[in-house]
Amino acid sequence: MIINGVSFLSKDINTAWDKLDNTALLFPVIASENMTNVYRIFAVMTEEVDRVLLQEALNRVLPHFSVFRMCLRAGLFWYYFEENKKTTPQVRQEYAYPGAYINKSQNHNYMFRVTYYGRRINLEVFHVLTDGFGGIVFLKELVYQYLRLKYPEALAGEKDRISPDVYFDKEDSYLKNYKKPVKERKKYKSSHAVTLHGEKLMGGAVGVIQGSMRIDLLKAACKKYGVTINQYLVGAYTYAIYKGYLHSRGSDVPIACCVPVNLRPFYDSHTMKNFFAMVTAEFQPQERIEKYSFAEVLEITTQSLKEQITKENLDDIITYNVSNEQNFILRLIPLAIKNIAIKQVYEASRHNSTTTITNIGNIELREPYKPFVENFACLLSMSAGQNMKGSVCSYNGILTVCFSSILSDTSVQKCFFQTLTEDGVEVVLQTNEVYEDA
Repeated sequence: MIINGVSFLSKDINTAWDKLDNTALLFPVIASENMTNVYRIFAVMTEEVDRVLLQEALNRVLPHFSVFRMCLRAGLFWYYFEENKKTTPQVRQEYAYPGAYINKSQNHNYMFRVTYYGRRINLEVFHVLTDGFGGIVFLKELVYQYLRLKYPEALAGEKDRISPDVYFDKEDSYLKNYKKPVKERKKYKSSHAVTLHGEKLMGGAVGVIQGSMRIDLLKAACKKYGVTINQYLVGAYTYAIYKGYLHSRGSDVPIACCVPVNLRPFYDSHTMKNFFAMVTAEFQPQERIEKYSFAEVLEITTQSLKEQITKENLDDIITYNVSNEQNFILRLIPLAIKNIAIKQVYEASRHNSTTTITNIGNIELREPYKPFVENFACLLSMSAGQNMKGSVCSYNGILTVCFSSILSDTSVQKCFFQTLTEDGVEVVLQTNEVYEDA
């Protein structure tokens, strides 16, 4: 394991195999070309990316990250990780839409890829490896090493070392914090939610609309309503669906917006594996109400989040999820049968949520490197029943919201950014070629 100050001459000590964390057990079962479970985090540099140097940077960084050096194997009862001893995957110019399926056989059996386009460095990760926290750690070290190679004179004082504050903890923090229930397990009821239907983009395209804004202006808007940035953005997204998709009409089912919660701060964890929980902000517009204002929707969704993001409720979520894995009888069922059951359960729940919006937080770089990096952002791939998703991150005083969608209609995204603009938050918009005429 790398501790403070250890150079690239030392490698992360790693066992030949490893278990999947509790959340990761789901992803190999449901992953497909249409539901890839691949997320993208990318860095925008100030100059064009040099592919050769980026490849060399990846060659140097990867040996230190055992979580990323794994390939997936199917055992008799569970999937498991095995150390991948093949050569580093090739860095390529971007060739597919964000979050495209990672064909392991064409990627040296690795479950992540690094691509570039113009000034952008993309890291795409199959969620079985790690969540956004782990992706950020890896991408930052890749960017650091790339910049040391590209600007050796400007960064002459920086040595080829992993940052001293990086942890390489690979514990399953779900299992570590699991508490055997002393009473009947809490049952999580779910019902159908609004589904975003509509004409889909042609040829498997994924449309991206990205909005960047100053954090100080966003904080000023949040202060007016007495909410946090995360609560504000979830409320604005929910309101955009109500106004842009439902056209301010009532609905028999709620708008259910899934929000991943990073569990590490709640449980003092530094694991590089997945460690998050899903909560759901719900708002069901009633027919008897002529029209809801943004403030009213924000109040409802904020209260919904406050009730769920508590230590007690997060404990219950961990207990509920891990209890299934710990069930002795279920553990003895062969993997092939487990896969069928898991797919059926997942398929049955596909209409229980409308969308997802994730905030991977503020990305900070060490001072010598900041002048060479303009921005960071992230994108989510689609999943069953969710044809649009939002993702948020911030860097150097700028917060960026990205919407990925397979729908041709952009009314929801337009309504979202219009809501922010009306609250005094200036937004700079960008789209990919799919929505150039939007």
